[in-house]
Amino acid sequence: MATTRADAFPVVIVGTGFSGIAMGILLKRAGIDSFTILEKADDVGGTWRENTYPGAACDVPSHLYCYSFEPKPDWSRAFSPQEEIQAYLRHCVAKYGLRPHIRFGHRVTGAEFDPATGTWTVRVADRTPLTARALVLGNGALHIPSLPDIPGLDAFRGRCFHSAQWDHGYDLAGKRVAVIGTGASAIQFVPEIAKEAAQVDVFQRTPPWVVPKPDRAYRRWEQDLFRLVRPLHWLYRAFLYWSLELRAVGFVVDPRINRFLQRFAERYIAQEVADPVLRAKVTPDYTLGCKRILLSNDWYRTLHRPNVDLVTDGIARVTAGGIRTRAGDERSYDAIVCGTGFQVSEYLSRIEVVGRDGRTLNDAMRAHAGTHLGITVHGFPNLFLLMGPNTGLGHNSMIFMIEAQARYAVQAVRAIRRKNLLFIDVLEAVQRRFDAGVQEKLRGTVWATGCHSWYAPDGYNATLWPHFTFTYWWRTRRLALAEYETVSPPAVPAPRPAPVRPAEAM
Repeated sequence: MATTRADAFPVVIVGTGFSGIAMGILLKRAGIDSFTILEKADDVGGTWRENTYPGAACDVPSHLYCYSFEPKPDWSRAFSPQEEIQAYLRHCVAKYGLRPHIRFGHRVTGAEFDPATGTWTVRVADRTPLTARALVLGNGALHIPSLPDIPGLDAFRGRCFHSAQWDHGYDLAGKRVAVIGTGASAIQFVPEIAKEAAQVDVFQRTPPWVVPKPDRAYRRWEQDLFRLVRPLHWLYRAFLYWSLELRAVGFVVDPRINRFLQRFAERYIAQEVADPVLRAKVTPDYTLGCKRILLSNDWYRTLHRPNVDLVTDGIARVTAGGIRTRAGDERSYDAIVCGTGFQVSEYLSRIEVVGRDGRTLNDAMRAHAGTHLGITVHGFPNLFLLMGPNTGLGHNSMIFMIEAQARYAVQAVRAIRRKNLLFIDVLEAVQRRFDAGVQEKLRGTVWATGCHSWYAPDGYNATLWPHFTFTYWWRTRRLALAEYETVSPPAVPAPRPAPVRPAEAM
């Protein structure tokens, strides 16, 4: 591991995205250096390493999309591009001395808990297993591409790739391109590739709600002001946070409030889309917020380009040379780009995590067993999830949630060490109570208004947090050991004194 101190408490962290890096930094700040971060790739960044498609950028304001303990005053834009976010994460790794703790090229395949020793054995592909007293899964959900289940996709003779596995070696200039999907990635890369491709056909299943993106470049004097006057930068971050937090009223308090924003979005469509046929195609029939709200200033304008067509007939199958629609049209293409999102509900599926009773974490998640605070799971002691179930957001920055989760996990690690515990395991009743409360609250939110989304693919929403983010901070601010079964190492019996032998006779 990263240290050989006699009092080392080895911790293994999976992933070097915002979650894994936050956990490493907070462990260091707590005086715990005995941790190793395992990364499957050869660089840090998580989602922001994987998604390098043209136009990739954040849809959360830049000054909120960074750690509170490491604010960045010199963001180039109000909504930062992918390269700048990854550079920020590299900066954090360097500043906080995490590089010696990271092992690149280490793809975690599984982990198994031994209740007798209170340790996790972490399996790594083609590597020696590691032993850990605590295991932190910071691998996130936005890293397993979800390919569409369309007949014939494998038979296509042209170039086909997912937006998160962008083929930068293939030039789309002058090509006929089919784009499947109109999600968050597609509305960013379609306007970019449409500038060069001969033809771009966008296949849409359900239209998204799109609102203007208040993006702009920051001026040099603004960057200098934020850097020199730190209280002003803090106030600006606070303003952004509370501005976004207010949006939760229409998400989790009363979805009817979102009708005001929906009317604004409808006016935006009317303003941007003159063609009544196209306007009907891009206007959703569900409540704004039920699916992810997308931000773009050039999506609707791109759909008006003469070399762009929005196809809503549906795909019957992919052929060797293109796509056949359900209306019977045959369209030929040089390339197909799948902007079809990620396997969010299956983000643990490639890691087999076996708990104290032999059950796998994947089985527990599929059975909707729930979690406690989205961080701990009954039957999986000393395991901590970051960006776990029911901690996703539809209105604010996930970095806020990640910090709250990492702080909670660090408290747990410190408690186990300080009290010399073998392990802690969240009580089943506590987990059941938390999950029941979350699911009950979700029934009254905008996500339960009738649309079908990746938030709840089978009707059970294991993705989103149905409250304000400050309530999550409040609930995770302090670890309550009473909510956990605490197991101490078995007592070591004192050595028995040697029997006194009588003196031998002379």
